[in-house]
Amino acid sequence: MSPPRKANSVRGWRKRLYEIIFQSDTPAGKGFDVVLIVSIVLSVIVVMLDSVGSWRSLSGNLFYLLEWIFTLLFTVEYILRLLCAGRPLGYATSFFGIVDLLAVLPTYLSVFLPGSQYLIVIRVLRVLRLFRVLKLAQYVSEAKILMQALHGSRRKVTVFLFAVLTVVVIFGALMYLVEGEENGFTSIPKSIYWAIVTLTTVGYGDISPNTTAGQVLAAMIMILGYSIIAVPTGIFTVEISRAYQRKDWSCPVCASRSHDHDALYCKYCGTKL
Repeated sequence: MSPPRKANSVRGWRKRLYEIIFQSDTPAGKGFDVVLIVSIVLSVIVVMLDSVGSWRSLSGNLFYLLEWIFTLLFTVEYILRLLCAGRPLGYATSFFGIVDLLAVLPTYLSVFLPGSQYLIVIRVLRVLRLFRVLKLAQYVSEAKILMQALHGSRRKVTVFLFAVLTVVVIFGALMYLVEGEENGFTSIPKSIYWAIVTLTTVGYGDISPNTTAGQVLAAMIMILGYSIIAVPTGIFTVEISRAYQRKDWSCPVCASRSHDHDALYCKYCGTKL
């Protein structure tokens, strides 16, 4: 017995909608993605301009109207994605599903919480779909290399950050003792803030030492700051090199990659590398 014609038409409609919304291999799918990305960029620009007082006073309710138009447009798009997705819950809990939901919630929340509409700038994350539209898969693989490097250096960087934290606490306490409240170092936390600003070579200049001893300590932490900047850079550079080595090694049997840089055997099939 053949399936009912109505059921076949529903499945055909959902399949066609899925090809347009989730795929970019067809002209219709690519056109949909391009229109979507342009709409996302325009909606973010509207929100940013609305935050500028002079623009808001000139536009009247135009930005408010445009904001709701874009929100309703993205709401319809989100519902259509849920309708045509094979696993609606899987899409709703995926990265892009959550971003798509967060892109429309702030406008509705602004009805009850004024000012929350400016959170709509999170819509810019949806421009990440550009990678799929322009077939930038090779850049995705390079991003994986960076993530592997970050993951590999996490312990070394953590130890380094604890060391830096210790240094700024010590120098901050010393500057509080040497300079005192009369020179702007009103507390140890305030002095630690100065030490962080100086060590990172930012140098806002809102607080500065006035005594000779304080200036000597400031010179020491400035010089130390230049040497500290090079440490995480070196750690990360080494891990990137190792990540590229893992990327280039391919198992001759199962063709698996991402092996450790010192691996002798494939961790997937056990073949000698």
